[in-house]
Amino acid sequence: MSFRVVWCRPVPADVVQSRARCEQGIDLVRVAPEKALTYRARVEPTIRYAMNGDVAIAFETFGEGAVDVLYLAPINNLEIMWENPLYARFLRQLADISRVIVMDRRGTGLSDRFSPNDLPPLEDLVDDIVTVLDAAGSERAILFGFSDAGAQCAMVGATRPERVAGLVLFAAAASGKQQDDYGGQWTEEEWDAYLDFVRTSHGTEEFSRRTLEDFLPSHVDDGRIAAWWTRFWRLAVSRNGNLEIERINRDLDIRASLGVIDVPTLVMHRTDDMVEPVDASRFIATRIREAHYVELPGADHLPWAGDQDAVLHEVERFVGALRDSQEFAERVLATVLFTDIVESTQKAAALGDTAWKALLARHDELAQREVERHRGRYVNTTGDGMLATFDGPARAVRCAQAIADVSKPLGLEIRAGCHTGEVEPAGDDIRGLAVHIGARIAALADASELWVSSTVKDLTVGSGLKFEDAGEYELKGVPDRWHLYRVSA
Repeated sequence: MSFRVVWCRPVPADVVQSRARCEQGIDLVRVAPEKALTYRARVEPTIRYAMNGDVAIAFETFGEGAVDVLYLAPINNLEIMWENPLYARFLRQLADISRVIVMDRRGTGLSDRFSPNDLPPLEDLVDDIVTVLDAAGSERAILFGFSDAGAQCAMVGATRPERVAGLVLFAAAASGKQQDDYGGQWTEEEWDAYLDFVRTSHGTEEFSRRTLEDFLPSHVDDGRIAAWWTRFWRLAVSRNGNLEIERINRDLDIRASLGVIDVPTLVMHRTDDMVEPVDASRFIATRIREAHYVELPGADHLPWAGDQDAVLHEVERFVGALRDSQEFAERVLATVLFTDIVESTQKAAALGDTAWKALLARHDELAQREVERHRGRYVNTTGDGMLATFDGPARAVRCAQAIADVSKPLGLEIRAGCHTGEVEPAGDDIRGLAVHIGARIAALADASELWVSSTVKDLTVGSGLKFEDAGEYELKGVPDRWHLYRVSA
């Protein structure tokens, strides 16, 4: 009698023909050929937690490959995922070619949840990924994200390229909803209908049935997968959590950031995906430099559903090609912040050189302190202002607000401008078009105002920041017209 070695997880009774135990205590199971599953012996991964401030992010590692692959799903549960034989097989196959890091995104699974009044901005979700890489001892990893988790991975590639060996983006989108210059996505009406469905049906059999038909159409007749799918949604995310994650997904827009991504990128999408239209990945592939695009047959939205071997084959080829690559990108995506003291010349004349220099030195000291507190980098002074960079636009905006607050007791008012774009390090300085754009935006603001580009506004979804439309402007020395906004809260 021949046996197949299985994992130390319960095996469905309908596939077992006979059982035995090996000396090491591992279950040996002979399975019915027509229901054979590819199992193998496995040591239980240990669930660990990485702390991003006060927020705990759950993750686990397994496999011993020379390349790290961090796998990120929009919604996950590190415990429940192993109970699905298809999902488990997919992860084991990844572990054959790499050391795999799987994390539960903030708000899901075993990670800390969030409330509707405390939604994380995109930059915090990006930080969560880097925090997990640090905790897992990974200097550089291939980030594998699907659906809206792909956008999070892409933003790490744009802002922290030194930590990213490559990107695998599966069924991802650069923007969550249809816009005048971005078609094919869900309309506001479709989003409203879906959010209402989540609000009234999350966790029910009806929710499971309808989402199974859309997310995993290849498995609608598989009773085991259907039962797991229902349990997964109940344990992976709460109703409110699901609603807020979908709202973040709806308002997401990283289109302006794709052009700065300069790490090797594999983009994949199934042609008949009913959740995310295939045009979403086609758009991404045309915007990321030299991205390799693979379109696969099928309608399943999840990479481990349907023909997972076709997905794994492309990933294995991609990982193999990168195994010996050690190149680092020089260009990064950053938010530049310019501040300027209002009527500085008049104040200097009124105070005199000595008193003005002392006041300016105190202002610069407080400004630098706020930049450090908001995790930015103070680049240099502009005489009566400063230039700083941040890896998250919401932090840049809040830093500008804080600098304005600490300046008022000194009798000073500032104007400020923010823009997110591509910058190049130049020793201790930075250069690039984004720097010029940030300076021009700051010059348009009035006293005690902070103006930002539309890119900053789009990337602060979930931050709680509010903006007022300031209109379109031509910026001196910068091509095109720019839509700008005032920060109102």
